Amino acid sequence: MVSFPDAVKMFFSRYVDFQGRSRRSEYWWVVLFNLIVFGVLAALAFGLGGNFETGEMNPIGMIFFALMGLYGLAVIIPGIALFIRRLHDINQTGWIYLGLVVASFIPFINFLASIAQIVIACIPGTVGPNKYGPDPKNPGAMAADTFV
Repeated sequence: MVSFPDAVKMFFSRYVDFQGRSRRSEYWWVVLFNLIVFGVLAALAFGLGGNFETGEMNPIGMIFFALMGLYGLAVIIPGIALFIRRLHDINQTGWIYLGLVVASFIPFINFLASIAQIVIACIPGTVGPNKYGPDPKNPGAMAADTFV
């Protein structure tokens, strides 16, 4: 299992790496990290930056909202790369992600695409090497059966 700090380090060090495989623990630790970052920034933006009675936002709140936007932009590409590596771990092509993105623009189908993304992220990876690389759990292991 990948630890929380290791998963976050790998997420940012493999910023645009669309090759190879990523384990479930790496994916879910990064999801948790991003939720924490967005949650803290949102709490600071709402807690320090606005008057809820009048709906006005002061400059401090706008700064935190801008930081949320910048962080969101900064993690788009590595997030896509991580999900594609997750697809590779279950021996599927990364082009499935494009299908999920297209499906997310179709009403009602977007809900099903979101569920499919969660299910894909929960599926255990292929044991042993597959066509996308060695098993991240046991890189030296050989596969008993390889279907191509």
